[in-house]
Order: sequence, then C-alpha cells, then structure tokens
Amino acid sequence: MKIQPHPRPSIFDIDPYVPGRSRAGDMPTRHKLSSNETPLGPSPAAVGAHTKAAASLDRYPDGSATLLREAIAAKNDLDPDRIVCGAGSDEILNLIAHAFLEPGDEAIHTEHGFLVYRIATLAAGGLPVVAPETNLTANVDMMLAAVGPRTRLVYLANPNNPTGTYLPANEIARLHARLPTNVLLVLDAAYAEYVRGGDYDSGLKLATNADNVVTTRTFSKIFGLAGLRIGWCTGPPPVIDALNRIRGPFNVSGPAIVAGAAALGDLAHLERAVDHNQRWLPRVSAAIDELGLTVTPSVANFVLIHFLDEAGLGAIEADAFLLQRGIVLRRMEAYGVPNALRMTIGGEDANQDAILAFAEFLKRRVTK
Repeated sequence: MKIQPHPRPSIFDIDPYVPGRSRAGDMPTRHKLSSNETPLGPSPAAVGAHTKAAASLDRYPDGSATLLREAIAAKNDLDPDRIVCGAGSDEILNLIAHAFLEPGDEAIHTEHGFLVYRIATLAAGGLPVVAPETNLTANVDMMLAAVGPRTRLVYLANPNNPTGTYLPANEIARLHARLPTNVLLVLDAAYAEYVRGGDYDSGLKLATNADNVVTTRTFSKIFGLAGLRIGWCTGPPPVIDALNRIRGPFNVSGPAIVAGAAALGDLAHLERAVDHNQRWLPRVSAAIDELGLTVTPSVANFVLIHFLDEAGLGAIEADAFLLQRGIVLRRMEAYGVPNALRMTIGGEDANQDAILAFAEFLKRRVTK
C-alpha cells in the first residue's frame, strides 16, 4: 500500500476560515459592509509612505520592524523591546498557540468568539474549550469554570467580534486574578480604538505588569490598512521572547512597516474615524431597531442584527435581498448566530442605503 504524507489529525477538525464576501455575486457591488473596514480609508500619510517604499521592493525589510515597534511604543507608552509585530493580529494569535500549546493542551474561547481562536488551537494540536456567553457577552464565571488542569490559554476578544459587546475593566481584572498563573490570558483588542466607555481597558497596563497576559492589536480596522496585514502584541518578556523565536524572520513587509508607522502619526485621521463611528453607530442601531429588528448593543464599528422568526423574513432571505441591491453584509452561521447578519458601519450613503433596504425587505411582512 502506498504511504502518503498526512497532516496532524486535528487539522481535519478545522473548518477553514471564510472571510466576509467581497462582492455581491453577479450584481454590481455598491456597498461592502461585511469585513468591518473603515469607510474613511487609510491615512494619506500612510499611503504616501507606502508609495515611497515601492522604490525599495528589491530589499528585505528590517526583520525586527524597528521603526514600527518604536512608533507603537511611543504612541502607547510601551517598551519597544516588548512588542512583536506580525502579518495581522491573526498571525500573532496563531504564534501564541504554537508557542504555548502542547498536543492535548486546552485553550478556552467564548461561545461567539473570533473564529481564529479555534483554528489556531487545533492547528497547534490543542483542544478548544468553549465557554458559554450570557446575552452574547463573555461571562467571566463561565470562563473560569472551563479552566482545567490542561488549560494553557484563554482567548478573549474585547470588544468581541461579531457581537460588539465587551467586558469592563473590573471584570477583566477579576478574570486575570482568578486564573492559574501558568495560564496565558490573550486579550484581543482589535477594536479598542473605537471604544469610548470609561470602564473599558484594552489590557495594555495588565500586559505590561502581569506575567501571564498578552494583548493583541491590529492596523486592519480603524487605521484602514487591512490590505497590508499588520498586527502587534505586547506582553511579558518571556512571552515576547518565545514569539520572536518562532515568527518568520521577515513577517512584516517593508511597505507595511513604514505605512503603519505613518498611520500612527496621523492623529487627525484617527480622530475623524472615531468621530464618524460615534455619529453613525447609534444612528444605525436606532434606525434598525425602529424597523422592528433587534440590534445587539455594540461599542465597535459594526452591529449584529437579528431577524424575525417568520417565514421569509430571516437572515438568509435578508442577505439574498440585500445582495440583489449590491449591499454586502456578513452571514453569522459560523459564529453560532444563524438568524443574524453583521453590518459594518460604513459611509453615510452606505448606511442610509442599507437601512432603506432593510425597510423594503420588511415590507414583505405587511404585504403577505
């Protein structure tokens, strides 16, 4: 019998990550609201730095991403030696799993948490453990109850994607205080810049002062650099050392390094993005609520919209209806919320067109 190469068995337990649609099928795409991208685009300073870097594409980038790490450190009052950069925060999340999970070790994530946590855990040979949520919000007691002798990681998105909910700083502190000291708490703060609640903490201080906390961030959302794939994390020196030992030697491209550093320096562009979201997040939420749909309260740049339990008026039908009008949202079956769609807060025209489309779709309820 011919023997062929075969991967680790846990690989076959992985459902490949399927991103949000980029196009409305055969229809012209008017508004892409499926991937939580900023409607303001990247900073002109970042675009300029990226364009200038095109003249040096024949050169390897700085393998330590020094310029970018120093810019991140300066903006967030961190030690640049305690920062690791990667190809999006996705790479960082995967590196953490590969560095800290032995086969059979467990990693906890919440019921409706980011799909990459399960993928990273299984790819490293670990066992994902799901902690139930309460009202689509992470529950500290449930996470703590899921901890066992083989637990090595706890992944927590705060705010969470796709629900937009979050845990306040005191709950994060309670979670950390009750975790065993050999368990690494991974706080994924991809949407931190959007949150304006006074009780929110992205985890930077905890990652600076604790021995078992790391927090991850991304340039893909508010900074508008999703196409460049830039992420980073900070944490205790032993964690940073482990990640540096296994990451690729040139895992962040030269254009990405200079564009990311330039984006951090454009505070005016960042504030415009925050202000836009602060204006439109409550307006979109209220308008959809007035139509009779349920919106999970969100602090990020998207909303989770729950559809009616009536024939022909569910999320699948709504998605098809919107696609026919060139409006692309994100289906939620993979996240365990099958009768919901996630909508990114887009530009003014996109938001208004989506609301009008929802209203038109729901008219079916009256005309049946």
